[in-house]
Amino acid sequence: MAKPWEIDEGLWARIAALLPEHRPGSRGPVPLDDRKCLQGVLFVLYTGINWKHLPPELGFGSGITCWRRFRRWCEAGVWDRLHRRLLSE
Repeated sequence: MAKPWEIDEGLWARIAALLPEHRPGSRGPVPLDDRKCLQGVLFVLYTGINWKHLPPELGFGSGITCWRRFRRWCEAGVWDRLHRRLLSE
């Protein structure tokens, strides 16, 4: 049985189109894969764990990385668009 924070290919295809692109030319390390970050966000929301306690061995990146991505997606309106899209389906 799949874990609630795991995203299958079909759902990922619908979500990925809604996510903002990474800013090209920004300095720093290559951004963590959006799908992994999203699964980290879902893990935190599902379990109620504190962002800073997200276990790195799960492969979702650091809690702060996932939190920053979550905040960026909130500011970009991703969650509202995703909610509307899934409701319409």
